[in-house]
Amino acid sequence: MEEQLQIDFLPVDSGEKSGDAIVFRYGDFSQRSSFKVVVIDGGTKDSGNRLVEHIQQFYNTNHVDLVICTHPDADHASGLRQVMNQCSVGELWIHKPWDHSKKICDLFHDGRITDNSLSDRLKDAYTYAHELVKLAEEKGIDVREPFAGRENEDGAIKILGPSIDYYRELIPDFARSPQAKTVMEKAFSTYQSAITWIKETLDIETLDETGETSAENRSSAVVLLQVNSRKYFFTGDSGIESLKNVIEFAQTKEIDISNVSFMQAPHHGSKRNISPSILDAIKCQTAFVSASKDAPKHPAKKVTNAFKRRGANVYKTNGSILMHNINAPRDGWSAASSVPFFNEVEE
Repeated sequence: MEEQLQIDFLPVDSGEKSGDAIVFRYGDFSQRSSFKVVVIDGGTKDSGNRLVEHIQQFYNTNHVDLVICTHPDADHASGLRQVMNQCSVGELWIHKPWDHSKKICDLFHDGRITDNSLSDRLKDAYTYAHELVKLAEEKGIDVREPFAGRENEDGAIKILGPSIDYYRELIPDFARSPQAKTVMEKAFSTYQSAITWIKETLDIETLDETGETSAENRSSAVVLLQVNSRKYFFTGDSGIESLKNVIEFAQTKEIDISNVSFMQAPHHGSKRNISPSILDAIKCQTAFVSASKDAPKHPAKKVTNAFKRRGANVYKTNGSILMHNINAPRDGWSAASSVPFFNEVEE
């Protein structure tokens, strides 16, 4: 019998702000020692608690083999404290920007930032991530950083990005991000009143290559899972630049990601984080989007159209759990409705 797989995207609903809370298991589900449980991001405190309940109820275990924090934003990292506190955990993969300060201090030119002050500023800015690392160390859990090339012990999980060099290039912008995020949040608050609709067809695409996103988002760990010769692709909040780096890394390592069974739409389906050239390079059969039911911009219609234009079925959480499975249906669960193709999209 082929290995079994279940991928669950739990809803993270915080008003208009979306988040990620993902758990999957793969292997032979007949006995606990024959399958692995992996959590990628935990959303908020509430969704973190729901992740724990989900693992206990549907996976019949309280042990998580691997926890991956893609990047330190609160809507991805804060719920992982609930998982770390309530479950036994084998490994934590998380970036520790404060440990890289010696490598990047020369990128600051104001003459006032010492190595220690930079390290402290990064710890303050990324409290959730720092607390996760401290908690793991207190519990004796192995902590590793998810840079390109890292694999788990059975080789089923690979990190395709970021590289350590690219990550260190991004760190100087981390410290400036709080102001940048405030500006972005103000811009998004006027989203509904300023929106302009434009037409699209299967032959006319308006998604382009110009989207930009924050340094934190670009630092997201990109995860590849391989089970039964099928590939499953998790992107966090990564951006166009970082995904192009991932494609290049995969090519150099002769890892074929040109046709994956499943892909997570980056940054909740934002039009700033994906482009036609990336979707041409990484085609998928199924796409999942973590999107709050109250988020007007998640997912962007031109993004879901772009996936569908290339033959993918697209599904969004929208307040409900999404489950993708191979050889492991769940009793009582019904098929989700896919996102339709839209004839009008946001400009």
